[in-house]
Amino acid sequence: MTTLPKNRFKQWLRDPAKVPVGTWLMTASPNVAEAIGWAGFDFLVLDMEHVPVDLPQAIAIMQAVAGTPTELVVRLPWNDPVMVKRVLDSGAQSLMFPYVQNAEEASRAVRSTRYPGKGNRGVAAVHRASRYGTVTDYLQRADEELAVILQLETPEALAEMEAIAAVGDVDALFVGPGDLSAAMGHIGEIRHTEVQAAIAAAVAESRRLGLPCGIVGAEPGLVGNYRDQGFGFVAVGSDMSLMMSRAKEYVATLKGQVAEATDSGVY
Repeated sequence: MTTLPKNRFKQWLRDPAKVPVGTWLMTASPNVAEAIGWAGFDFLVLDMEHVPVDLPQAIAIMQAVAGTPTELVVRLPWNDPVMVKRVLDSGAQSLMFPYVQNAEEASRAVRSTRYPGKGNRGVAAVHRASRYGTVTDYLQRADEELAVILQLETPEALAEMEAIAAVGDVDALFVGPGDLSAAMGHIGEIRHTEVQAAIAAAVAESRRLGLPCGIVGAEPGLVGNYRDQGFGFVAVGSDMSLMMSRAKEYVATLKGQVAEATDSGVY
């Protein structure tokens, strides 16, 4: 019998001594994902919300990353049980749900990852997640290795954090600084003092509630500050931003210019 694949990312979320460092996948390229998987990051986030990635492309990226030492988190396009079912059957074990606003939406997200009895995930036996039926107890044990991460992206969502955190089987929260800054009237101004104060308050609250919280930032200095504030997992930039920043640096050097700094976004 084939064993159920272990989810190291979920294990790290439960280890207060471990602060995983990751980056975003925005190029939709399996080759780039595989390369970044060897760069030393603990995890990569496959973004299906802002990147035109469909299921066949997502599976190709999952397969590419599976051959590297890096864990994969899939950010869903929306809190949609049909998409959740398809992504889980495709082999994803760590799911990030965007724009969760309250406990009801949090509960809906969790239920979509659980089979009947605890949720409403559709049942199929032979798929990539069960290693094509060779994990014979997959239906009974799938929950053990699933991680549910809920993304809070507005002041209203942050105000509901305690109720959201109380929903069973929530493994972590995630603060979305880009949308949070926009919702606070400071679109594109991640470093605005009001935005940074809200972020600091959010991580303090998540720690009080005993639930790890993650975040993404544009560059190592900012992300290092987030880590010092107590975030449980952090990401810096993306494959696309890393490529573009290096390209601009090289072009500026060869043209005798100063590379333009871009820090209006998070990745």
